[in-house]
Amino acid sequence: MKKYDASSIKILEGLEAVRKRPGMYIGSTDVKGMHHLLWEIVDNAVDEIVNSKGDAIHVSLLKDKSIVVEDNGRGIPVDKFKNTNKSALEILFTKLHSGGKFDESVYKTSGGLHGVGASVTNALSSLLEITVYKSGKEYEMVFHKGGKIKKKLRVIGTTKKRGTKILFKPDNEIFPKIIWKHDLISDRLREKAFLNSNVFISLENEKNGKTNKFLYEKGLESFAQYLSKNKKLFTEIIYFSKASPFSIKIDLAMCYSESFSDILVSFANNVRTVEGGSHEAGFNNALFKIVSEYTDFFKLLKKNEKLELKDIKEGLICVLSVYVPEKIIEFEGQTKNKLGTPQAKNDVEVLCYDFLKSYFAKKKDAIKYICEKSVAARKVRFAAKQTKQNLRQLKGINKNNIPALLGKLTKAQSKIKESNELFLVEGDSAGGSAKLGRDRKHQAILPLRGKIINPFKSSDADVFKNNEILSIIGAIGAGVAPNFNIKKTNYGKIIIMTDADTDGAHIQVLLLSFFYKYMPELFVESKIYVAKPPLFNVKFYGKNGSKDQYFWDDYSLKQVLTKTQNRYSIQRYKGLGEMNPDQLWETTMSPETRQLIRVDIKDRDVVERRINTLMSSNVADRKEWINDNVVFIGDN
Repeated sequence: MKKYDASSIKILEGLEAVRKRPGMYIGSTDVKGMHHLLWEIVDNAVDEIVNSKGDAIHVSLLKDKSIVVEDNGRGIPVDKFKNTNKSALEILFTKLHSGGKFDESVYKTSGGLHGVGASVTNALSSLLEITVYKSGKEYEMVFHKGGKIKKKLRVIGTTKKRGTKILFKPDNEIFPKIIWKHDLISDRLREKAFLNSNVFISLENEKNGKTNKFLYEKGLESFAQYLSKNKKLFTEIIYFSKASPFSIKIDLAMCYSESFSDILVSFANNVRTVEGGSHEAGFNNALFKIVSEYTDFFKLLKKNEKLELKDIKEGLICVLSVYVPEKIIEFEGQTKNKLGTPQAKNDVEVLCYDFLKSYFAKKKDAIKYICEKSVAARKVRFAAKQTKQNLRQLKGINKNNIPALLGKLTKAQSKIKESNELFLVEGDSAGGSAKLGRDRKHQAILPLRGKIINPFKSSDADVFKNNEILSIIGAIGAGVAPNFNIKKTNYGKIIIMTDADTDGAHIQVLLLSFFYKYMPELFVESKIYVAKPPLFNVKFYGKNGSKDQYFWDDYSLKQVLTKTQNRYSIQRYKGLGEMNPDQLWETTMSPETRQLIRVDIKDRDVVERRINTLMSSNVADRKEWINDNVVFIGDN
């Protein structure tokens, strides 16, 4: 090894640090991280619109995988930066921690607080072109290969326009796959339009011809209506907007539906806070306090009975947006998923409580309904708890807290939980093959009969009467939300293994929905996987006998068959039960040769909406989504 001395120390200049450790700035180099480059540019455009008199943002997905964001704000400054020969524009795109958002006289509020967004996008792009329309002139500057100057800033014409246009293309040396997700981008831009009333935001996709246009006069009220689309509401949309003495502005829109689940979408300075934070904590405290007080007022509970926050939020649909001054705002991490400003908790709690108290004083029917629904939710929660306790008493519990109804569970021999895997297998036949073919030391097998109950169409009490679900809960051993304890999980991986057909896919969806509702931390800790069994087994015949080869899709099969000169026979697997134990091991269970799909929650707000659309009882919503997003075989 090289001697470790002063010559070993390196200082990464300019944007080198970003390219060396991109995950520190954008979270990852997968598709999610790549989209973060776009969010940084879009957030800058939104900040500019909010703090100027602009009113439009246009995003274009180009055929060559580059993307354009254009706004009609003030335009990035192009004059010389103090004490340098460089323009302010060049500084913004080549120097970390530079920007105008450190000065409240320029930006009262903003989402881009660290001054790294634009420069990070430049660092991780193979090409970035900037066009500025300002003071009657059109300026251009071009970077390439991670921030190197290709064309210096220059005037290329005159114009009556104002604003900034940025074209960039992610660097495929950083991002293995450059795939822009139209629906993901559309959802994000729609949210920006909801948050900024009367701002026109559009998305155009050159590759598939899709176009989306968003403009909302009522902002957050429209957002709440969108989230509650086709749901039966029991309250009107409740909305208020107010600023605190600390200049924290709070916008809130909420209503209650007949749903068993809740939706709370929060933002801070136009940035989605998918992990919540101090503003959500303040709202939760205010809501809990006001509903608890009115529940006592209506005498709906006995003295020793108490509500929990989960009871009160059942059926809630809420959008919470706060604007926090630059001098006190705190985000946790560069990706800004969680608001940390302590003052926001206090201000949101006080203002929301005062508003709700005044509102419900005039709307006694609405608050009484909310209280009655909360009490009903509490009763269901206790009934579900009692049901589980009764089943345990009837069936008995062994030392591992697994009920006797788990007699079908074939346990792993190892006591090291993190190294063990639980396979949830469709059907007894496949379960039998899996038991014979498995690694006995580390792999446990739980066969499931048929399809489990849909947790988003059923109450907790009904869900916990289902034997298959109780088997899964018992096998995992960590309980269910709100008391789920990830540390008690018996397995490092939970693998859903079903047939490669529509029924198998349906079982996967039902199981994933169950885990999402009752054990969401499993996704956060990357413990949920879907097995990928092969579709074909091809036996090739040659001079030295036959050889089996497996294929997971039609494309790879055709690629090989068009080149082979040997005789062969093809077996199309209709289900896992058709495989011998050794085949199932080799193709689907062996860590050396198997293919697994890890299931993560990248964006909880989007997942929440998708699941409520596709898994709830609302047929119209589901049909509309399928018609808009699914291409059926035979469609043009």
